[in-house]
Amino acid sequence: MRSQFLIAVSSSIAALAIASPAIAQTEEKPFDGVYIGASVGYDMQSSDRGSTILFDRDLNGSFGDTVTTSGGANAFSPGFCSGRARTSAPLDGCVNDKDGISYSARVGFDKQFGSIVAGLVGEFGKSEVRDSVSAYSTTPARYSMTREVDWNANLRARLGYAANTTLFYATGGGAYARVDSTFQTSNTANSFTGRGKRGAWGFVAGGGIEQKLSPSFSVGLEYLFNQYKDDDYVVRAGPGTAPMTNPFLLGNANGTDFIRSDDKFRWHSVRATAAFRF
Repeated sequence: MRSQFLIAVSSSIAALAIASPAIAQTEEKPFDGVYIGASVGYDMQSSDRGSTILFDRDLNGSFGDTVTTSGGANAFSPGFCSGRARTSAPLDGCVNDKDGISYSARVGFDKQFGSIVAGLVGEFGKSEVRDSVSAYSTTPARYSMTREVDWNANLRARLGYAANTTLFYATGGGAYARVDSTFQTSNTANSFTGRGKRGAWGFVAGGGIEQKLSPSFSVGLEYLFNQYKDDDYVVRAGPGTAPMTNPFLLGNANGTDFIRSDDKFRWHSVRATAAFRF
């Protein structure tokens, strides 16, 4: 699906760029002014192999403890996987993290100085990426932490070179995402409570090409790398109906906190764009 989307979009942009000389373009500064636009594309996550869940068994705010059984064995010796666990058995594997469609609306302003174009663009949109990590205990039981994007926004600069009615540009700036974090487990003995802020700050950076098709309309192809710092969601495994010999309670009677080891939510975006200039 990724390759078909990229081939289709690239072919369309190339065809439009070839056809553009036939369109009357008399502007001296075709990329000057205010514009509104939209984008649609496909988002692909970076590899997160090696991701785990970190534990704070004495609730002192320091993660990296080993949760042990009453006999001293590692309660999570079956290990971890960088996805959502299918069952409580590691051999059954994990559901892969989800890549998906993204879409957004944008408004921007460019100023053209000869062949150099500089500007700002603000964007608001939605990505369907989903990222999970899971742990397996010797009980046996599974524990999965998942994050998704409710919405994201960015404000970034653009700097490019205009070759007649074709603009090649680099772009980057600050970004904010509303992240939806959830937790799933097959453990019915302990209680589990999630807490933490849903907002995550980060940045986006990339580049693209924009092709004018008329004095007021252009299309383009754009790549962005997205990264957000997502380290605030914590799950506490509490007593519930579990006995005091429960591994989550041996370090502290109130329970054990755990977080994801990877505190960066990252993905790559490739999308087609369209803009109307005023």
